[in-house]
Parts: sequence; structure tokens; C-alpha cells
Amino acid sequence: MRIRGPLLPAVAAAALSVALTACGSTDTRTVSATASAASEPSSPAETTAPASSSAAPSTPQDRIGAVLQELDRREQVAQLFVAGVPLDDLDSGRDVVRDGVGGVFLHGRTTASAEDLAAHTSEWQEAAPGPGLWVAADQEGGLVQTFKGPDFELLPTALEQGRLPDAELRALGERMGAAMSAAGLNVNLAPVADVVPAGSEEGNEPIGAVDRQYGSTGADVAADVAAIADGLAAHGVVPTLKHFPGLGRVQGNTDTRASVVDPGVGAADEQVTTYSDALARTSAEPFVMMSSAVYPLIDPENQAAFSRPVVTGLLREGLGFDGVVISDDLANADAVEGVPPGERAVRFLEAGGTLVLTVDGGPVPEMIDAVVARAEQDPAFAELVDGAVRTTLAAKDRAGLLG
Repeated sequence: MRIRGPLLPAVAAAALSVALTACGSTDTRTVSATASAASEPSSPAETTAPASSSAAPSTPQDRIGAVLQELDRREQVAQLFVAGVPLDDLDSGRDVVRDGVGGVFLHGRTTASAEDLAAHTSEWQEAAPGPGLWVAADQEGGLVQTFKGPDFELLPTALEQGRLPDAELRALGERMGAAMSAAGLNVNLAPVADVVPAGSEEGNEPIGAVDRQYGSTGADVAADVAAIADGLAAHGVVPTLKHFPGLGRVQGNTDTRASVVDPGVGAADEQVTTYSDALARTSAEPFVMMSSAVYPLIDPENQAAFSRPVVTGLLREGLGFDGVVISDDLANADAVEGVPPGERAVRFLEAGGTLVLTVDGGPVPEMIDAVVARAEQDPAFAELVDGAVRTTLAAKDRAGLLG
């Protein structure tokens, strides 16, 4: 569980007051300094020990430091990107991973078996020049089910899943996790933690209209989301709670509309407190995905993914979440088309994000270039980048991807 500190709503006002301060999970050291410190011997005996007595790094910080020593600055930044690979062209994944990205996102639909998928994902893990890869997909249920092959059961919608008893829902999450793990997946960009009020479903295009919600109250949704998250994590698949701070009341879809606004969600709203409740309930250490909508009561100027008041002030400081924050698609979504690709990545990391998700892997080199250039010019931004790199490497260490 990546929750620390007080939860909403008691600290909602305080969270917004610190929205423009530095992210609490980022210290003042650079990644290279951390790596150097981790690698320095602590006693003369360590410098004279024979090579045969050396052992693998024994603590998370040691392992992270060892990885950082092997990565140059651009390679460190590349760890912050999860690039899309189409399921109808899996062979293209080889070139994507050889560029050193932190992970891949399998998009589209497939009826391939887990064994066939594992042949590709295993090859990519072998070809990755740095740490092991995040291998992610959307496996929710209903209309949003990436894998429908012989090893994957046909999943009901989240709304139908939410009617199951807790034990059955947890068991469903475990079966989902087991099937994904067998195919070489280690991240599910699910479950949806957005709350769609009863009676408003048809007007809520991205969630309610297609039954992606687990229920109509925060209490029901939080309990169901935690059950699915725990089931996935039991098989080594990292769950992702989405789309913070909530898409349960918006009308438009950020994938297909340039501007989506929720005028009513504030820091203490049920949409937000459902995330804090779900995070407190789950024993997993999930990712949180950001919405690309605008929430004027929290930040009237920026989409949530680009908003420091939302990502740092509300999610990190308010809810106390210090884990991996991943964007929604920053490549093809209409909501971000007015922002140059490189600026999208910079603004997301500047807000306090960790992993940049792009359904189309094409813009990734340009995005990496933009982040590297900005970090070279701006020491404060460089510290945020360092913190994001450490956060994703710490999560990779927990997932067994560093050694």
C-alpha cells in the first residue's frame, strides 16, 4: 500500500494550499548523486574484498543505485515512458524496447493464447537494454477487454462485477491476474475507480454509458476496486486505479474531445475520497492513472494530468500517495492534441507524474529529448525527474524487474 500521511477530506484545504510546493516524495539529491552514494564502499574492507566474495545488492536502495550507475541521463529519462505496441503488429515491439523505454502498452484486441503472447513478451524482456519492462494492457471487462483468447475468460462489465460478493470478486481478480501473468503482463490499467451517480449513467460517455463503473456510491466502488486490485496483485500484476480525480460525472470522453470539464468535483468530493478509500483498503501497491479532464474547483487552468495542484497538491500531499502516477494516453487523445508532444511529457512530470503513457510510440523519442533538454536547463525540474526515476525503479524492484 502506497498511502502515507493523513487522508481526505480532513486535509483537503491544506492539500490545495501546498499545491505549488515541491513534491514530498522528491529529495534534493540528483539521481546520479544517489547512484554514486549507493556505490561508494563503507569501509576499507569492502575495497579489498576478493571479487569472488562480492554479492548482489541486498537492499532496494542498493539495487536502484546499481541500476542507475549503468544508465546515462537519457536512459534514465527513458525509464519514464510506456510506449504503445499494437497487438496486430507485435513484431514491432522489438524496436520499441531496444530504444530503452521503461515499458510497453499492448493496445487493440486479440484472441491469441497466453503462450503466444508470452513468446513475444519474453523476447522483449530479454531485448530490453536496461531494467525489466513494464508490460501493460487494459483488461477491465465488457467492452474494454484486450485479451479474449482461449486462456482468458470473457469478463463481465465492471457494473456486473460489482454485483458479485466480495470473495467472488476477489477470485475473479485472481483469475484475471493469473491469465495476464501467464502471458507476460505485469501491469493492468484497471480497475476503474470512478463513481457514476445512479440515474446519470447514459450522460457519462466514458464510464457510465458503457458500464465501466463498479457502482453508484463511493463505498461500493472502493470496496470492489480493492478486491480486484488485491486479486491482480496476488499474481504479480500491478493494478492501476483510474482516472484520478474522477471521470464519473463528466459528459465528454477525453479520447475523442478536445475539452472535457467537470465543474463540480472539488478536493473533498466523493469522486476523490473514493480513491483514498480504495487505496487504504487494498494490500496491493497500485499505480494511479490521471484524468485528462479539467477540474476548475481544483485547478481552473490545467488538465489534471498537467496540474501540480491535482497531482502533487491533491493526490500526493492530500491523499498521501507516493507511488507511481501514470498518465492517460498522451499521444493520440484529443484532449491533449493542442499541446506539442514534448511539452506534454514535460508538463506531466512537472506536475508530479511518474510514467508517461503513449498509445502511439512514435512521439516517444521527441518526448524524451524534451525532458532531457528541460532537465539540463532547470535544476528544479531535474530534481522532479530524478524523483520520478527513483519512484519507478523502486516499483520495478518490488516487481522483481531489477535483477
